[in-house]
Amino acid sequence: MTRDWRWDPCVSHDGGEAESFVADYFAMKDRKTLLIGGAGFDPRATQVVERMAAAGADVRALFVRENRPDPDPELTRRAEENIGRLQNAIPSHEIVSIEIFGADGAVVGGRNVAMAASRQDMTSITDVVVDISALSVGTAFPLIKFFVELIDRGRGPKNLHLFVAHDPGLDAQISSIASDAPGYVHGFRGGLTLDSASQAAKLWLPQLAKGRQQALSRVHDFVSPHDTCPILPFPARDSRLGDLLAEEYIVEFESAWKVDARDVVYADEQDPLHLYRTILRLDDLRKPVFRDAGGSILILSPLGTKVMSLGALMAALERDLPVAYLESIGYNFQASAEPASTTPHLIHVWLEGDVYPQPRPRLKKGLAQ
Repeated sequence: MTRDWRWDPCVSHDGGEAESFVADYFAMKDRKTLLIGGAGFDPRATQVVERMAAAGADVRALFVRENRPDPDPELTRRAEENIGRLQNAIPSHEIVSIEIFGADGAVVGGRNVAMAASRQDMTSITDVVVDISALSVGTAFPLIKFFVELIDRGRGPKNLHLFVAHDPGLDAQISSIASDAPGYVHGFRGGLTLDSASQAAKLWLPQLAKGRQQALSRVHDFVSPHDTCPILPFPARDSRLGDLLAEEYIVEFESAWKVDARDVVYADEQDPLHLYRTILRLDDLRKPVFRDAGGSILILSPLGTKVMSLGALMAALERDLPVAYLESIGYNFQASAEPASTTPHLIHVWLEGDVYPQPRPRLKKGLAQ
């Protein structure tokens, strides 16, 4: 059976191939690039930027500084250091401060970053690069969706590239302080806005991560799913990580979520396309089963690594799936937590562009088949 999936096949690179792609592709004289990335404390914030600069790319940058209440002074100092390196790497740049929470405590970061992106001059731009290495899900997802929809309408640059500097060890050492109010990421309410969704069987796919039990429990209560299929990383750099996470969440598995071994979804920690295809396969399998009983809807919660969140993002974009999330009001970062290497494992996904034959499978809406 032929699968009508937008990103199957998909052009992507990892490790040395991603490094070579940056050095070769963005050095071309006909490439004019807008790069958007985070300007925060995360040590990976400068990795993609500095490689673009080293390639001699014709690049203009928009650096996003996510502002949260009462930031830790040490994290602010680290962010200032990163900003200095970003400015030195790309002299033609703009730094935009994005308030993640409004005065009333509402999450507004996604809407704010989309507005900042809409103000950019795209006249001569051939490629947009979004580096999610130092961006939160609540900021990165709406930003990327803005450009996907812009390109889909034929109004933006043809090429959209996603990059992430992959370091699961560092991800584990950066812990978030979750807010009290779960919700849906801006632009990712999906089919839940339709009347037909009220009778749909809801399957929740939470991406498990260390130390996020309380956050995921709040999201579970908010979503109130009929069934839960937790996502565990396998294969992973740490071969025991999946077992450790299953052990950490054993109470949730056995009580509130009612999960057994057959419900667990495994996804390659280092390949976003693996999770993307797994989610779409689940969606395709459920649709005919629940078609005459109100339909089926998958709800994603990407609280794990940045790479796996890319897979969830791609599935959510293609099928208009809701993304339930608990925004962070702050972060804790161990003083000794630094990248294991000055050359992190880069992952690149060519999300949109002239590399793909036309016409492409369309983006679906809501519960459409």
